[in-house]
Amino acid sequence: MRTKEHILELLEQQRGESISGEQLAGILGISRNAVWKAVKELQKDGYHIVAVTNKGYCLTDKNDIISIPGIKPFLSEKSQPYADKIQIYKSLESTNKTAKEMAVAGAEHGTVIISDCQTMGRGRYSRKFFSPPGGGLYMSIVLRPDVLHFKNPTSVTAFAAVSVCEAIESISNKTPEIKWVNDIYIDGKKVCGILTEAVTDFESGGLDWVVLGIGINVSIPTEDFPDDLQSLASSIYPDERMPGIRNRLSGEILNRILGAETAPSEAEIFKKYKKRLMMLGKKITVIQNQMEYKATAIDVDSYGHLIVKNENGEIITLSSGEIRI
Repeated sequence: MRTKEHILELLEQQRGESISGEQLAGILGISRNAVWKAVKELQKDGYHIVAVTNKGYCLTDKNDIISIPGIKPFLSEKSQPYADKIQIYKSLESTNKTAKEMAVAGAEHGTVIISDCQTMGRGRYSRKFFSPPGGGLYMSIVLRPDVLHFKNPTSVTAFAAVSVCEAIESISNKTPEIKWVNDIYIDGKKVCGILTEAVTDFESGGLDWVVLGIGINVSIPTEDFPDDLQSLASSIYPDERMPGIRNRLSGEILNRILGAETAPSEAEIFKKYKKRLMMLGKKITVIQNQMEYKATAIDVDSYGHLIVKNENGEIITLSSGEIRI
C-alpha cells in the first residue's frame, strides 16, 4: 500500500475529525513533508481534505469517492481479509464482464470489482442498465460454490437479493422489496438489479464459479434517469446526496455475502426471500417465450421458482421468464 493510501485509510477512520501531520508521520514512520505531499496527491484525486491550523488534516463529510480505505472501516472482522481482493475502477464497460474474465483466469472466491460507472452496464436478457458516475454502486463478486455450498445459481441470486435488502435497511429507513426474480424495489420503483452468471463444470455437472453482479441506484436524482425510466426507476436517496454512503453500503453488502458468521442454508435463504416478495397474492402478467398471460402469484418454491395460477385455474411453476405487476 502506498503512502497516500495509508494516509487515506487513517483519515477515513477519523472522517470529519482532524489528525495532525505529526501524528500521521509518527504512525507511518515517514516525514511530515511526505505526509504533505501525499495529502496534495489525494486532493488532486478529488478527495475533500482540508488543512486546519493547529489541528492538522481532515477528510470532510463531503467526500463521496468509493475507495478501499473508505470501505474498510465498515467491514466486519470476518470480512476484513476480503479488502485485499477489492479492485476499484473509475469506469468499466461492465463489472460483470471484468469479473468473468478474472474468474476464467482463476480469481479467488471473494474477488470484488467495483466501478464508479459502467459504459455498457447490462441486466437480464442483455438489457442496458443505466450506470452513470457519482450516484450508483456497481459491483461484481466472484464466488466459488464450494465455499458458499449452494447447489444452484438461483440460490445465489436469492441470497444476494436478501443481502442487498438488509444492507439497504442498515443505511436507511427504507424497506426494500423483491420483485421476482432479481430486482429490488422501494416505494414501487426499481432501485437495484442483480445479475448472476455461472459456469458449470462439464465433468461433475456442478457449478465451477459464479459472478454476482449488483447494480444499485444510490443517489441518482429522478430527473437524471432517461425519460423512459423516470416512472419505473428511482434511487435509495433520490432527493439528496449522501456523501460516503456508497462506501458504507459496499461494506454492508460484503459483510452479508462474504463475511456472514455462519453460512445460511438454502431453506433459510428462500424463507427470507419469500417474505420480501412484493407480488404474492397479486394479479400479474407473465412474459415467457414471447408470450404473455394473466395470472395470480401464489408462492415461491424451495428453488426460487414462482408458482402462479392462470385465468383457467391452472397452476404453473415458473423457473424463468418475467412478470409485470
